[in-house]
Amino acid sequence: MSNTHVLAILQARMSSSRLPGKVLLRTCGKPLLAHQIERVGRCKAVSRLVVATSTDSSDDAIEELCRTLGVAVHRGSLDDVLNRFSGAARSFSPEWIVRLTGDCPLTDPALIDRVVRTAVEGGFDYVSSALNPTFPDGLDAECLRYSVLAVAEAEARLPSEREHVTAFVYSRPKRFHLGEVRNAVDLSALRWTVDEPRDFVFVSQVFERLYPFNPCFSMDDVLQLLDNEPRLATLNGGILRNEGYHKSLRGDCAADL
Repeated sequence: MSNTHVLAILQARMSSSRLPGKVLLRTCGKPLLAHQIERVGRCKAVSRLVVATSTDSSDDAIEELCRTLGVAVHRGSLDDVLNRFSGAARSFSPEWIVRLTGDCPLTDPALIDRVVRTAVEGGFDYVSSALNPTFPDGLDAECLRYSVLAVAEAEARLPSEREHVTAFVYSRPKRFHLGEVRNAVDLSALRWTVDEPRDFVFVSQVFERLYPFNPCFSMDDVLQLLDNEPRLATLNGGILRNEGYHKSLRGDCAADL
């Protein structure tokens, strides 16, 4: 495991339809994307991090932030995210890829490490913490072989498979050896991602309460906070999980007409 080259690719863009510019919204003096990069940097199983954004001028600010933070950045297609993602990976030729999305500033380094270890040590092609969700929405982490990503890039045709990088892989369990990491307790009803204005309010309040005292706070620290202040969890309740993916699937149907 210590000699395994694992590249984390964090995809981010400014043109979110529901909350434009969300990755650069600020809390505790930093953009959300900077907080997420800081948290991913504490992963023990990740060799390197690159941010994959688009060539659209709206994403110039993301590249500028990454340069300021000393983080590698790759720019590619705005809409063909699989192509952009593959281009980011190609520059590094890793053995394994960790896929992360820029709307998850509460991402947990220990969980990412657990997903990577499961994939590498278990001999899987792909491992996810969200195949059958048991973690809070916003702690999703995926790890797949670079060779498998290359297959997806070459063969994926559906719009949903080009927009959602790993959909081609996890929708073919007979072709690829899939694995998953589950939590002992089902926490999937909790929403810690940032897609809506209410999500940003929730995440901001979590950071304001925890970050000044412990910048390395964990998933368990957030859970303890919610036990102490249950009102926080109601700030962004009732939003459909993976709404963007479901919208893409509807796009597949329209493309077939």
